[in-house]
Amino acid sequence: MKQSTKAVLCLLLCLLFIPIALFAGGEKEGITVETESQVEVYKEAKYVFLFIGDGMAMPQVNSAEIYSNAVASQDITLRKLAFSQFPVAGLTTTYDASSFITDSASAGTAMATGHKTLSGVINMDPGKTVKFTTIAEMARDAGRKVGIISSVSLDHATPAAFYAKVPSRGEMYNIAVQMTESGFDFFGGGGLAQPKGKKGDQPDVIDIARAAGYTYVNDTAAFKALRPGAGKVLAINPALQDSAAMYYEIDRKPGDLSLADFTGKAIELLDNEEGFFIMVEGGKIDWACHANDAAASIKDTLAFDAAIAKAVEFYNSHPEETLIIVTGDHETGGMTLGFAGTKYSTFFDQIAPQKGSFVAFNTEVLGPYKEKTAAKDARLEDLLPAVKEWFGLDYETLADNEKEQLQRAFLRSMGNEIERAVQEDQYLLYGGYEPFTVKLTHILNQRAGIGWTSYSHTGVPVATFALGVGQELFGGYYDNTDIFDKMAQAMALTVAVGMK
Repeated sequence: MKQSTKAVLCLLLCLLFIPIALFAGGEKEGITVETESQVEVYKEAKYVFLFIGDGMAMPQVNSAEIYSNAVASQDITLRKLAFSQFPVAGLTTTYDASSFITDSASAGTAMATGHKTLSGVINMDPGKTVKFTTIAEMARDAGRKVGIISSVSLDHATPAAFYAKVPSRGEMYNIAVQMTESGFDFFGGGGLAQPKGKKGDQPDVIDIARAAGYTYVNDTAAFKALRPGAGKVLAINPALQDSAAMYYEIDRKPGDLSLADFTGKAIELLDNEEGFFIMVEGGKIDWACHANDAAASIKDTLAFDAAIAKAVEFYNSHPEETLIIVTGDHETGGMTLGFAGTKYSTFFDQIAPQKGSFVAFNTEVLGPYKEKTAAKDARLEDLLPAVKEWFGLDYETLADNEKEQLQRAFLRSMGNEIERAVQEDQYLLYGGYEPFTVKLTHILNQRAGIGWTSYSHTGVPVATFALGVGQELFGGYYDNTDIFDKMAQAMALTVAVGMK
């Protein structure tokens, strides 16, 4: 073989094996390639938003998109939400230290601290002895302002996961006291479930907050009058519904504050040269899905999206400094887009006539009827006009099996059951909620083509969306603990040795 031919072959072999050599340095099962061309230097995100849709996975997102289009058009298409149009999306696993199905406390801990723990535990290890530092506390210590917003009570598991450390999420008074000690700049949304402790004999947390330097507002006019320079703020919505939470969006009265209002006010008050970290939870998406109320879930998902739109407005003015992350902590209800009775069809426009949530119907219709009507005198016919008004369901058009199920649920709600129901059977059918109301939402949802498998959480992954500085970090398939790492990297925060 000529020398020139040998040289050409050597060159070709070298070119062939260079990429093989580059990929030979992988670690574990995967392949890790660290070349100069792949090392990306991210600009620091000065302004960071973390939006958590409690109980929100792709079925909740997709149902809101399908509904939005169905009420406006007969076309088979989606009306995408603001956040589902973000340029980067990933899938996130949600299991905790003891179960593939997490609760909000352990899921919140994972995202806030990067650590797995047990369901019910907030920012402590499974042994309940080691306390974890949260991303919000790190942001505060780095000089950023911090805001925490939720549509449920501020001492609930998800907001608490960013400022409290307790062995049980049930310690809501202790959690609320830790809220006042956090030094965070803005708390807004729902109220406090135990402002004076479980027995009502503890010092009022509102007074403790005031003593800690917080300006407390629970009046719409006072809220709207807040301006930058107001100092630390605790703003509780003047209109609260169940368990010190904001009203479901479907029940919110015109003029009442919304999740978007609280998000916009936090941005206005916290905007500063050092930056901020704002966590916003759409907490009642989860509560609606626990009760299998698709209309309430969809409307709260849309309200959550409206709050995210406020952050997008801010991003448009600060695109080189802002990062917005949207995710869920877990899925709730086993919501499915499809039901055996509708086969391959959906009719989401049939949800539109529902005028209120299951809570509002119980409060305004079923509850008063039960109070004034003895069980022996109760008749389903008495409530049929309200059923049509609230859910758009005409009893005469129901199938025979639907009528039978509704009659049975009505009797169970009234307490004069025609059959003995063991506790397990009662839970499997109605999840511990009012049987009559749950059956109404089930019938309406099934006619729309929506099914449910649970009254609890499920273990499916959730979607995570990102827009802005460092958005590339949030693509792929990763664990909820990685969200902490990715946020810390995007914010250029140093994670102390031993924290991970």
